[in-house]
Amino acid sequence: MARTPSPSREGVFCAGWASPHLLILYIEQQIGAGCDAIIVAPNDAGAAAGALASAIGSIPVLSVDTNVGIEGQTCFVGTSNVDAAKEGGLWAAEQAGEGANAVIIYGQEGDNTSNMRREGYQAACDEAGITVLDALSGQNTTDGATKTMEDLLNAYPDQIDIVLCHNDDTAIGAMNACKSAGVDDMIIVGFDGNASAVDLILAGEMVKATVAQQPYEMGYQAVEAALKAIKGETVEEVINAPVTVVTAENGQEYLDSLAAMQG
Repeated sequence: MARTPSPSREGVFCAGWASPHLLILYIEQQIGAGCDAIIVAPNDAGAAAGALASAIGSIPVLSVDTNVGIEGQTCFVGTSNVDAAKEGGLWAAEQAGEGANAVIIYGQEGDNTSNMRREGYQAACDEAGITVLDALSGQNTTDGATKTMEDLLNAYPDQIDIVLCHNDDTAIGAMNACKSAGVDDMIIVGFDGNASAVDLILAGEMVKATVAQQPYEMGYQAVEAALKAIKGETVEEVINAPVTVVTAENGQEYLDSLAAMQG
């Protein structure tokens, strides 16, 4: 939105998951148009940082979900991937009991989000007395996770109780591998809170839980913080949005809330 002369109306530009090239273009266009604040949820933090550099110090710059981390950024609104994954890991550990064994199927090698979720899962297992037998990449895909889970089942036959996954696609891939191998008593935890995963949870499948971030709440808090910053009010540098571990107990309630937000 372009700048408006009215002091009671602010132009806040929100940029989402566009390609790096388009994201840079959108940001540059809105800076040139004179917006009052910029909120970005980038899929390439490095590209966003370069485009945002000229806005730092002139207008509030906020990132949501993925932290741009640029010097002078006003605020980051999002979920700690470490803390969120730890919650999912602790839930699984409680179901399996102390002394159980787990494996972690993380995302792309070197990806920061993947590293943080893996760290959170590992921390949960360490705290709960769960042994992590191995941690391997599932490439962020269902097919990749299926192959990885097949390898883990071959390497640790009849030893794995818990599978902690980078996302819901990974969890579904792990489930598919277990079914093909005749395994039917695994506790698989996904991440993202996709409706497809929740449907499996409610159907009693081996995907038993998914860690759900709250994008609606993150977006709301980001815009609220941007408006405060425009008015010169103090804004916290980091605003943590809550997560929910979705299970069979609260799965339907979660799906109902998603439907309500989508209208």
